[in-house]
Amino acid sequence: MSESQNIARPGAERAASPGGREAHPGLIERLRGLFGLGQASVRDDIEDALDDAGTNADFTPQERAILKNVLGLHDVRVADVMVPRADIIAVSIEATLGELLALFRTAGHSRLPVYGETLDDPRGMVHIRDFVDFLASEAHFGLAEPSPAANPSPEQKTLAAQGMKTPLSAARILRPVLFAPPSMPALDLLVKMQASRTHMALVIDEYGGTDGLVSMEDVVEAIVGDIEDEHDEADRPGVVAAGDGSYVVEARTSLEDVSEAVGFDFSKLADAEDVDTIGGLLTAAAGRVPGRGEIVTGAGDFEFEVLDADPRRVKRLKIVRRAVPRRRPAAVQGARAEKEEAEPTDKLPPAREAP
Repeated sequence: MSESQNIARPGAERAASPGGREAHPGLIERLRGLFGLGQASVRDDIEDALDDAGTNADFTPQERAILKNVLGLHDVRVADVMVPRADIIAVSIEATLGELLALFRTAGHSRLPVYGETLDDPRGMVHIRDFVDFLASEAHFGLAEPSPAANPSPEQKTLAAQGMKTPLSAARILRPVLFAPPSMPALDLLVKMQASRTHMALVIDEYGGTDGLVSMEDVVEAIVGDIEDEHDEADRPGVVAAGDGSYVVEARTSLEDVSEAVGFDFSKLADAEDVDTIGGLLTAAAGRVPGRGEIVTGAGDFEFEVLDADPRRVKRLKIVRRAVPRRRPAAVQGARAEKEEAEPTDKLPPAREAP
């Protein structure tokens, strides 16, 4: 039998590493072999390689961050990347085209969800490209030259008479949206968006109500980080330290970020059990939505002053650490107590001599 046909028995020789060095089995591999768990998965190998300080030359910091985000995407749920209901910018199906144009101008989005009576009655979405194409295709909007030989239909005559006061429902430019539960893996939603060529999904709770909104950009940002275009405004910092020792905080800032900036773990408070943001903690501590200018105490050793709010939620607040009263030294307190015991508490009037 030739040398090339010799088959090494398992465990007879140690496998050589790509660099020519023998690969020594580590403690994890030995424990896996002891319990019959087999070799580590490819995912574990990649994660170990990314965490290994010796591979710094193989990956740039940006590549390392993106690869870690890709590996961690299977743990990300739709609820982790969605825009909450309170921040959804949507348009009513009864809105006029003029109102829709004004909303597109101020919203800064290319797609807007469309609802009936409330957000719990979604009707679809409108894309700005379909909207502009509709305006440009109708001569009465002034964006296209009228055709002299064209014979307008009754519907076109009605649209021409209404102009920009035409309701959105009459324009017939709505597109369907996807629906997803909050617990759905974000990667599955991304695949569904690619297959259906639909870049917007509404997050629906167990009762059929709208919890939030997810776009394809939201899912991709979970991998590559924030994506900002020419029209995105710079976000205001979540926590800003003031000169007097207080902190001005956006209410949507997470408890983790606020705790790191202030130096106090707000997540350990009893009111923080079911909330994720500092605004939610403030509302839970107050038992209601506090109004602008109101000061709320009770959450740790801090006072919360509401700087901006509306009837539905707190938007911005100020955190001030309450002053702790000074305690007298034990020696001073003991001397004062002895003095008080030695002195009579009630001074009696001087006794008069008997006649």
